[in-house]
Amino acid sequence: MGFLTEGVEVDCDTGGVPVTVRWRGRGYRVVQDPVRWYERRAWWAEDARLPKNRGIGAVDQQMWRVQVQLTVRSELLTLELVHTLDTGRWRLLAATSASGTQVVRCA
Repeated sequence: MGFLTEGVEVDCDTGGVPVTVRWRGRGYRVVQDPVRWYERRAWWAEDARLPKNRGIGAVDQQMWRVQVQLTVRSELLTLELVHTLDTGRWRLLAATSASGTQVVRCA
């Protein structure tokens, strides 16, 4: 069984770094330098077997922690995102307010 997540749309700069995130019909601007790391995707839990000729993007995925704001005066939100490299799909795992209140936890 895979994770429950929400799909989001992410615009990136030329280096592939997120600059805006569209979530639930609203556009958020990334206001701090994002943090990126890689994790192994649990493909065995999602697929019966890894399809032949699918490369490393099928196994590894980018994880991002970004701080975003709706407007200059709105509260900061920290979003935990996952970017599946071979599909280009972006998903939201969690959103937390600057005060530490968990807005949503999808996983």
